[in-house]
Amino acid sequence: MKKEKQEKSRSKNQTKRHKQQVNEMKIESKKILPNDTKIENKQEKTSKNLKKKMALYIVLVLILCYIIYTLYLLIKQPTDTFTVEEGKLYQEETDIGYVIRDEQVVRGTNYKNGMEQIKLEGEKAAKNEAIFRYYSNNEENLKKNIQELDTKIQEVMGQDKAYVKTDTDIKLLENQIDEKMQYINQIKDVNKLEEYKKEIDDLVSKKAKIAGENSPQGSYLKQLIEQRKTYESQLNSGAEYVNAPKSGIVSYKVDGLEETLTPDCFSELSKEYLESLNLQTGKVVATSEECGKIIDNFVFYIATISNSENAKQARVGDKIKVRLSNNEEVSAEIVNIANDSEEDILLMLKIEKGIQELINYRKISFDLIWWDEQGLKVPNQAIVKENDLNYVVRKRAGYLNKILVKVTKEGENYSIVESYENEELKELGFTNEEIANYKKISLYDEIVLNPDLSKVE
Repeated sequence: MKKEKQEKSRSKNQTKRHKQQVNEMKIESKKILPNDTKIENKQEKTSKNLKKKMALYIVLVLILCYIIYTLYLLIKQPTDTFTVEEGKLYQEETDIGYVIRDEQVVRGTNYKNGMEQIKLEGEKAAKNEAIFRYYSNNEENLKKNIQELDTKIQEVMGQDKAYVKTDTDIKLLENQIDEKMQYINQIKDVNKLEEYKKEIDDLVSKKAKIAGENSPQGSYLKQLIEQRKTYESQLNSGAEYVNAPKSGIVSYKVDGLEETLTPDCFSELSKEYLESLNLQTGKVVATSEECGKIIDNFVFYIATISNSENAKQARVGDKIKVRLSNNEEVSAEIVNIANDSEEDILLMLKIEKGIQELINYRKISFDLIWWDEQGLKVPNQAIVKENDLNYVVRKRAGYLNKILVKVTKEGENYSIVESYENEELKELGFTNEEIANYKKISLYDEIVLNPDLSKVE
């Protein structure tokens, strides 16, 4: 009996121990399960993030490819249309030129005394007109004596105020002197200043003469005036006046090439000779203090050397244009051509306008314009040829129309075009109906670049 109880008790204990072990295992399983779930969730999140990143990378790569392709298209064809505009095309080149003029140097015998300009730089002079003078040998002393006499004359005239103020002629002269004196302070040009000073001196002399003839102190005043006249006579007689040998423009820019670079020397010019002159491009010729010159004011020439295809195809008599340093475009004519070498062509250009712009220079940089054309300007890539005729495709209100155009001038990237006249269309073989339906190109039309005529009605 006791043994049975012990077995029952042992069985209960085993059952209890088994239950305890099961509970412990459940507890352990509860502890382990959340950690496994976390790991699985973490792996799942990592996988999802990786997929998102991959998708983002793919989208970015696609966007980048699209941008590169768009840029390529923009570079290859910036836009698919162009608005017709008014424009001008040039075929030009920049060259170095040597200025050649019909000019004559004039010089007197007293050039060592120094000179006074009567005609200013760039002024026109008639034949035999005085253009400058050389000072007399004792000019400085004579001028000083005359100035001192002028001061004494003014003092004497001032002492007889009662008469001077009542004389109408003297009042008139005084007004003229006052007017000249007002302007003289504003003059910066030395030559103009000398000219005004001379005029004032003449007016003072006239005033002194009138006052001397009637003034109570006339005898002394007359004596001063006579002395002044003597000095003036000595001054004028000792001076040497130089006259213009012919009519033209007066210049004092003398460089010693006036007798060498002449219109008669075309055949003697060469690249080697011109370069041997060692002239500096754009340098202003110095003003001479000993002589002047008269320049033909109707025409001058530019000698230039070019190796361009246009120069090689040029002919004597061709009309071109020249753009000078002041951006003025002047007409020119090719009057002489010489093959200086296998590559270099020596051109002589005749120009009849703009001579005063180049008086100061002998060697210049300029633009030689072979041709220019103005009109409706369109890109060359908008023009297509069909049956030896040129067309553009106009885009208007969503419709495309093929427009026949006449190319008047073709440049490197653009052309100048215009519409055909009815008579021209007849000569090309168009029927009256086709001429009546002919569509003309006009300003601000929108035309297609690189058009495909097969897609246009």
